[in-house]
Amino acid sequence: MKTTQGWGWLLAGVLALGANGFYQDGGAAWAHRAVDGVAARIAERSEVLAERVEGFKRASLAAVPDKTVACPLATAMAQFETKTARTQSGMSRFEAMSARHEAGLARVEAQRARMEAQVARVRLTPVAFHTEEIPVVACPRVRLDVPRGNVPRVPGVRVRTPVVEVDLGDGPI
Repeated sequence: MKTTQGWGWLLAGVLALGANGFYQDGGAAWAHRAVDGVAARIAERSEVLAERVEGFKRASLAAVPDKTVACPLATAMAQFETKTARTQSGMSRFEAMSARHEAGLARVEAQRARMEAQVARVRLTPVAFHTEEIPVVACPRVRLDVPRGNVPRVPGVRVRTPVVEVDLGDGPI
């Protein structure tokens, strides 16, 4: 597997070296022409696209006021307030999760209390069973005569099996 993979990489390197030499000698002028044509088409379309993007930027900048703060202290305070809000949001999510778990435990406890109340209402009355004695019955013996016939012996087929030795090693299987 590794040998095949190594030969494959060697072949790829030789082909890349040959293609590079062909390209450096000017043998790929057709590729340059094709790339130049594609680049020209992209440039034409990008001019139209650039005009549309610029218009969109102007519209979005006019809609959103500039919120940059010049004071470093105000920036630090805004970052601190943002982190505090994130922490409080995380704590509120944790508290909501805890409340859901507590509600689930309360439901389980209520179900247990209902089951205990139902068990307490059940009254068991003692039941008396009449016991009967089963008489001992002696079964008579039955004798059978089974005739024996002559069954011919079938010669056995012997198959030699090879001996296989297995080395299990020292570790677990």
